[in-house]
Amino acid sequence: MTSQHQNTPSSEQIRRAPKVLLHDHLDGGLRPGTIVELARDAGYSGLPEADPDKLGIWFREAADSGSLERYLETFAHTCAVMQTREALVRVAAECAEDLAADGVVYAEVRYAPEQHLEAGLSLEEVVEAVNEGFRAGERRAREDGNRIRVGSLLTAMRHAARALEIAELANRYRDLGVVGFDIAGAEAGFPPTRHLDAFEYLKRENNHFTIHAGEAFGLPSIWQALQWCGADRLGHGVRIIDDIQVREDGSVELGRLASYVRDKRIPLELCPSSNLQTGAASSYADHPIGLLRRLHFRATVNTDNRLMSGTSMSREFEHLVDAFGYTLDDMAWFSVNAMKSAFIPFDERLAMINDVIKPGYAELKSEWLFKQTASTSSSAASEE
Repeated sequence: MTSQHQNTPSSEQIRRAPKVLLHDHLDGGLRPGTIVELARDAGYSGLPEADPDKLGIWFREAADSGSLERYLETFAHTCAVMQTREALVRVAAECAEDLAADGVVYAEVRYAPEQHLEAGLSLEEVVEAVNEGFRAGERRAREDGNRIRVGSLLTAMRHAARALEIAELANRYRDLGVVGFDIAGAEAGFPPTRHLDAFEYLKRENNHFTIHAGEAFGLPSIWQALQWCGADRLGHGVRIIDDIQVREDGSVELGRLASYVRDKRIPLELCPSSNLQTGAASSYADHPIGLLRRLHFRATVNTDNRLMSGTSMSREFEHLVDAFGYTLDDMAWFSVNAMKSAFIPFDERLAMINDVIKPGYAELKSEWLFKQTASTSSSAASEE
């Protein structure tokens, strides 16, 4: 039995493997049935479909349509039903449960508090409701035999002017479930340098932040996020591939920015399925993650918007296993990368790696030994 055969994971093993998620949007991961029920409770009549199954299909097709307007419309519907404390608690709790059932042991889930104020909630009430939901979801997951820890990333919209306010909010709740800050929204025309005051504030407060950069706009977005704003991580960062030249003989040359990203071990929050939807790659096999993994960038695997992409962490890894022949060792590499890059204290990250992630993959890798023994025993019994 070859090492490759021993380590190639089945779909069931991929689901059970301890996974770490750094880039997941709360308003991009609702259950379709929950959207329907919350819309009914809120009197929201704007949903394109009333049947949960058809609604789930609509979200995926809208995200795949190639139309930015239709893609953005999907979030208008999810945000519309996330305007009350009860709705936010429910959505956050179900998010934690769903991730835990999929084998995610640590997740940082992001959302923009400013998008949940239409029914009169304050920014603080939004944060407290989401945190309450995550804690409830963690408890319910534990009761179901799954373990997960969820931290919040507070996001400011890059086209708006509330970044400093949201950064200050993140800092106030940093020991109460919020682990960092982010900016999101259209990159073109809204560079991260518009929000320098927020990033400078966070640096003075020794707080953590990631920036959506290098998803569609390219290298200038990455350069500004790192060299002007001082981002700890890159949300997506997939366009760093534009600074890497692969010659006909297979040799590779890194530009100055790509070299800096690799040398400084700056984490890339790569989201394969989402990146295909936005045109960053034409197929999973062509996704830059294959080259970035081979070149030992600090690459991580993420979901981005589970509802819109019809995905989960397990599905993301299934696609990568099919495309690149990745093994359990590769999955462990990505998971350790992500845990190293999380925004919780070092000793807690180390404990997750040494006490949860590495033992989990070691157990999965050893299962072939016992299957082989069982198969041998069965064969011997049948010969008698």
